[in-house]
Amino acid sequence: MKILVYGINYSPELTGIGKYTGEMVEWMTRQGHDVRVITAPPYYPAWQVGENYSAWRWRKETGAATVWRCPLYVPKQPSTVKRLMHLGTFALSSLFPLLSQRRWKPDRIIGVVPTLFCTPGMRLLAKLSGAKTLLHIQDYEVDAMLGLGMAGGKRGAVAKLAAAFERSGLLGVDNVSTISRSMINKATEKGVPPERTIFFPNWSEVARFRDVPGADVAALRQRLALPTDKQIVLYSGNIGEKQGLENLIEVADRARSQPWLFLIVGQGGGKARLEALVAQRGLANVQFMPLQPYEDLPALLALADCHLVIQRRGAADAVLPSKLTNILAVGGNAVITAETHTELGQLCLTTPGIAVCVEPESVNALEQGIASALQMPVDNTRAREYAERMLEKESVLSQFIENIRG
Repeated sequence: MKILVYGINYSPELTGIGKYTGEMVEWMTRQGHDVRVITAPPYYPAWQVGENYSAWRWRKETGAATVWRCPLYVPKQPSTVKRLMHLGTFALSSLFPLLSQRRWKPDRIIGVVPTLFCTPGMRLLAKLSGAKTLLHIQDYEVDAMLGLGMAGGKRGAVAKLAAAFERSGLLGVDNVSTISRSMINKATEKGVPPERTIFFPNWSEVARFRDVPGADVAALRQRLALPTDKQIVLYSGNIGEKQGLENLIEVADRARSQPWLFLIVGQGGGKARLEALVAQRGLANVQFMPLQPYEDLPALLALADCHLVIQRRGAADAVLPSKLTNILAVGGNAVITAETHTELGQLCLTTPGIAVCVEPESVNALEQGIASALQMPVDNTRAREYAERMLEKESVLSQFIENIRG
């Protein structure tokens, strides 16, 4: 098939949506599909355009897939208005290379959300070329925005306008796919007929995370200068606003006498504020590190005694954290902040022992959850078995291709 993938995040971004979109395209090309990608220069999670890339120029890359990089505005400190400008500039600049694909005549156009601003262009190209369209929801942008109290609340004029635009996009494509069952249900609540939805979960390269050599773990621990007499409580990934990591700093303040080292690995708009909080309180049990190379990820996850999957209340059902897939695959013990009715909450309820689920935005609950996770067996076989059964990369992508082929 001729497949056009259209989304703002792509390789070589190491975390989040860009990682999964890049792996999907790589897999599709290996299967013999003719794939083209329209995307932005890498900028996430540091909110800074990567070295050797430009935020202000178009760029064409050739390889297994042909990739067009389109200009966009990248704010150093994202806010509601700046984020809208960020998404809007990409939607505008990408329209030109997008519509030029009319002559190529793709069979399928896969739009990855964020950003919804790109759906009108995608639908226009489909009409011009006869392609079938699929909107893949990695993140319900509108729900996440409203859940975090942005745009003046759910009843404001901006919220109503955003919801109407979202509904138009969802109902204007041939199929909608998303990464969790609760997000599928949310699509149907927004008006998408159930027969037009596709379950397409994020995956894990389970084999990479199974039986990580102890020598690799020890070498990484030594390279990062992590003490051997401390239990590592790891948060790895984007350091943004929807995580609510201020509570983690509060827990670290309370846990000065515990043999715990809080290791925060990643980048994002909220990192400077957290570093200032740690410095203000003089916390020696919190360390910050940049994102580690992808080849070191199995060892990084394996060395942690406790993993943190933290989100604010209201964000947990709109976004299923991609980091959880690899945590489960490595057999890690995770503390998840989620309400019981959310996808993450239901995962913990229906699969006892897979992780510790605690109330969001509660310092007491987070502290107790960490203590509980550190009491669990070092190798969480329940988590590993779930990953092998439900999240294996080859089976997830093979099923997805069969679904969109039909």
